[in-house]
Amino acid sequence: MSLPIRMPAIAANATHTSLARWLKQEGEPVSIGETLAELETDKAVVELVAEHDGVLGRILVGDASNDVPVGQEIAILLAPGEDASVLDTVVAAAPAAEATASPAAGPMAVGTTPLAEARPRVFASPLARRLARERGLALEGLRGSGPHGRIVRRDVEHALAAPISTVPVAAPAPAAPVAAPVAPSGKWTAIPNNGMRRTIARRLSESKQTVPHFYLSVDCEIDRLLALRTELNGRAKDFRLSVNDFIVRAVALALRDVPAANASWTDEAILRYDTVDVCVAVATPGGLVTPVVRDADRKGLAALSTEVRELAERGRDNRLRPEEMSGGSFTISNLGMYGIKSFSAIINPPQSCILAVGQAEQRPVVREGELAVATVMSCTLSVDHRSVDGAVGAEFLAAFRRYVEQPLDMLL
Repeated sequence: MSLPIRMPAIAANATHTSLARWLKQEGEPVSIGETLAELETDKAVVELVAEHDGVLGRILVGDASNDVPVGQEIAILLAPGEDASVLDTVVAAAPAAEATASPAAGPMAVGTTPLAEARPRVFASPLARRLARERGLALEGLRGSGPHGRIVRRDVEHALAAPISTVPVAAPAPAAPVAAPVAPSGKWTAIPNNGMRRTIARRLSESKQTVPHFYLSVDCEIDRLLALRTELNGRAKDFRLSVNDFIVRAVALALRDVPAANASWTDEAILRYDTVDVCVAVATPGGLVTPVVRDADRKGLAALSTEVRELAERGRDNRLRPEEMSGGSFTISNLGMYGIKSFSAIINPPQSCILAVGQAEQRPVVREGELAVATVMSCTLSVDHRSVDGAVGAEFLAAFRRYVEQPLDMLL
């Protein structure tokens, strides 16, 4: 008996997930545990694994489909030996069902529509329908590039990028007329936003608009840290410490010393975390990911170095597991390797703080009235004023600076 393959919920409270690409094609045999497709969350690419043996009979949602409701049928799996002739009957109602599927009704809730329609049925993904509706685009005139001629997101985007005279325009509703989209002047290239990029944009926009940010900056002299790093690396055989490893260690210890900075805001209460879980921002081609180092204050420099390096490598390869990207009470964003002297980062909700680390460079300093040269690193703390007051933020930065400038304290 054929089985539906439904879009799983791969993140807490998720109602939609994006399908990046299928790794199996129609007609190919499938074994339990094999990877069928790659699903895209706001933070990484996750594998969809087969739960039954069979043959991938029909793909209902094609590659590069964003915002697919959780619970929606995305493919049909034929049982071993089952004839493919049953597919037409099984999927006959799928296009009608997807048009009225409601995420709010739950993952398994699917509506139905009458078989008879006033105009020819258009086979399109939910995202393609929504984009077309928002931009006043008629789907009837488009040619789909998805499975079995289904219209998908890229077809809508290509139509919107075409000259206006060639774009089919949907008839505007009387109460809210919609103008035809206006193409930008000059030459340009449309780079479709993946699910990760769209979610990052939404979350950071919400953070900047709703979280009352304030900023505190401090300059840290790190000559002693650099000397200790050189000495430890000279003794090490199986690891090599970076300046960022010391920064993660200093942040973790400073959060343990100033627990009021290790908190989140809610309308009911300020949540003060019992564990120090530090997120380290990693740049990837698809966007920024923030894997979490759990219990960072309980790990030494060597353990932190190994874990951060492994998380960063897998983050750049889109191989992070969902649990490695969820949670976290504080974030570090280091752009010093790009030559950035200083910057202010946007808070990653529901966290209250993010530390922006700039480049270490030699600068003139005054010591006991005498001019000297020191290696200085500028750090800026972005703070949510609802949960962390200015004095608490300043106390945290003072503790962080003390560890950075007296690095032997990190080894105790």
